[in-house]
Formats: sequence, C-alpha cells, structure tokens
Amino acid sequence: MLNWDDPLAKFKQPAGAAANTDVERYARAAAAAEVLATLEPTTGTAEKATPVAAAPAPAAPAPAAPEQAGATGLEQVEFGARRLAVDDKQMINCRADLNQLVPFKYKWAWQKYLNACANHWMPQEINMTADIALWKSRDGLTDDERMIIKRNLGFFSTADSLVANNLVLAVYRLITNPECRQYLLRQAFEEALHTHAYQYCVESLGLDEAEIFNMYREIPAVHDKASWAMRFTESLGDPTFRTGTPEADQRLLRDLIAFYVVFEGIFFYVGFVQILSMGRRNKMTGVAEQFQYILRDESMHMNFGIDVINQIKVENPHLWTEDFQREIISLIREAIEFEISYARDTMPRGILGLNANMFEEYLQYIANRRCAQIGLAEQYPGASNPFPWMSEIIDLKKEKNFFETRVTEYQTGGALSWD
Repeated sequence: MLNWDDPLAKFKQPAGAAANTDVERYARAAAAAEVLATLEPTTGTAEKATPVAAAPAPAAPAPAAPEQAGATGLEQVEFGARRLAVDDKQMINCRADLNQLVPFKYKWAWQKYLNACANHWMPQEINMTADIALWKSRDGLTDDERMIIKRNLGFFSTADSLVANNLVLAVYRLITNPECRQYLLRQAFEEALHTHAYQYCVESLGLDEAEIFNMYREIPAVHDKASWAMRFTESLGDPTFRTGTPEADQRLLRDLIAFYVVFEGIFFYVGFVQILSMGRRNKMTGVAEQFQYILRDESMHMNFGIDVINQIKVENPHLWTEDFQREIISLIREAIEFEISYARDTMPRGILGLNANMFEEYLQYIANRRCAQIGLAEQYPGASNPFPWMSEIIDLKKEKNFFETRVTEYQTGGALSWD
C-alpha cells in the first residue's frame, strides 16, 4: 500500500522494467508537489497567498494590453490566489476567475436562469393533429393564410439558428460574468429548441423543407431582415475582436443592442402577432401554441439582454455618448422600416382582422418601448398598441385548463405552484 510520506526513491522502477502505471502517477504527482511548493504562485488580478518559499517575490507582470482584455475561463489556474469577491466581477473586460459562479454579483441573471429552467417544454408535447387536418383540407385555409404560415416558419427557422450561432460563438466569449454566462447557456439551448419546433411544424404539415429553410435566400423581405442582422452578428463573431478599448466596447454595446433590442425585440413581433392571431381564431392551434411558448422564451431573452446592456452602461458610462445614442436611434428606425416591409410582404391583403397599416402602428409602439428600456427618448409620439391581447399573452401566467392542454407558462413538477 502506498503512503504519502514514503520516499520517492522507493517507487523508482529498475531500468528496462515494465512501467507500473499507478506507481508512476503517484511518483510524478509527489515530485510535482515538491516543485510547486518552492515556486511563487503566478500573478494576476487576485491577491496571492503567502508563498511557501522564502525567496523574494518576482516583480508583477505589466497589466494586460487593451486588446488582450477579457477572459475565457480557460486561462491557467492560479495557485494560491485569494478567494473571489463580488466586486471582482463585471459584465465585460473582467479578469477575475470566470469558473467561479458564486458569489453572485448580478442576482437578477441567476434568477432569470432559474425561471428559464422552470419553463421547460418540448415541441413534440404539443398536439399537431388538428393542424395537419386543417392544412390538408382543401377549404381549411386561404392562400393568404397559408403564405403567412410558410413565411413565418421560413423566417424564424433561420432567425433562431442565427441567434444560437451568435450566442455560442460570440456573445458568450465577450460577456465576462459567470452567472450571465449560465443564463446564456440556457438561452442557447432554448434557441436550439425553437429551431427544433419549426422543423417539427414543417415535418408535421408535410411542407417542402428546402423551400422553408432556404427562404432567407429566396424571399426579399425574409432575406433583408437576416442580412441586416448579419452586419452585427458577424462583427460580434470576428475571432480577432477583443474588447478593452472605448471603441471596441462601444462596438460590442451597439451589436448587443442590435442583437437583443432589434432582432429579438422587434423583428420577431410581426410573426408572433400573425401566428397567434390565427390561434385565437381556432386555426392552426398547434403551430400557434408552439409560437406561444417561443414568445415566452424570447421575451425572457430580450429582457435579459436589455439588463446586460444597461449594466454595461452603468459600469462604462463613457460609452453612452450623444453621438452613440443618435447612432442607436438611427439603427432602430432603420429596423422598423425593414419590419414594416416584412408585414406588407406577408400580408398584402387584410386577413384575420389584421392589415399592414395596423402593424406599422404596432411596430412604432414597440420601438417606443424598446427605446425607453435602454434609456432613449421615444421616437414615435402617440403610437398605441392595436393588439392589446398580445400583452395579455405575454403577461398572463396561468390561463389554460391543464386537462385540455398544458399551462402556457409551463413549469417542471418541482417548481410548479398550484396556488
């Protein structure tokens, strides 16, 4: 039996002898421990414990250059560093250990993660039988109604895939806070779930998969929104991009606003209204229920992103200049025009009690809300909400008979409250 106080020489193998794996591992570990005990721990942002060796500590290295600012969580583990404090954390450009989830600095981010986990759902749990029968029925839907279904499945299938790629390849790398990263991991899963839901709808209805999933390359109104978003997601996804300078940090902030405030907070809402309006009229109820779950998820995504944006502003007030605010306002106004064009393309004639002009006012109302959420003045004074029932769908907590269908704000068994 091996004892930790046995001398290393006891375990040396004779020349040419077969290696004893366990013994070799023990010897190497013990030898490494002796070496580490004589070394000064590497320097970093955190303070160091008193070194074991009595030799003078080497001079600390120069601070990281701006282009090297930020952290990934994969840096070399620093031995002997003090324990992490809340004030060590920040939203971007943080050099603290990203592997330490606690102590929480942004408790709202952790709560959003818990809320998202409690609202888990899967596309296959939604009954699509009535939708399949209606879609196959010759007189079940008008051509305009069929176009709305296909156009929105085409846009959203690409949009949520784009969002997922952006989260995993870009946003996660640039946000340097572990509790926010925890939520981003959950969001990435939900984006994959949404793409799964669209695929499930396409498969259930027997649609042409190539037509739906390639629509962003074939239909101008769908292409224009995806192309607009690419301008900003490609910027975030640049592997050489680093934060740490005012210009780079401002670029990140702008791209996060385009990503969360516009793409998820504006570009999704015409489609949500159209599909959910059909569901309210007892048409395509399965597809509408899928979109209702997705709307709940996306509302949480958007609110999380806005909290991140506002926290970056608080920690870096020098970024929120008047010129930058004007740039953001111009960006939002441009996006509204793209979404109005999408509404007109998907709804050239009024159906379901809806028309494109109603969407124009609704989008202006949405834009005012988004501006207020990030501290900008409203851009369309007097714009009102022509679809008050949308607020009810987003805000209502438990509005369904559990024995007819699941509660829309579904919670896992351990988290479900019956009061």
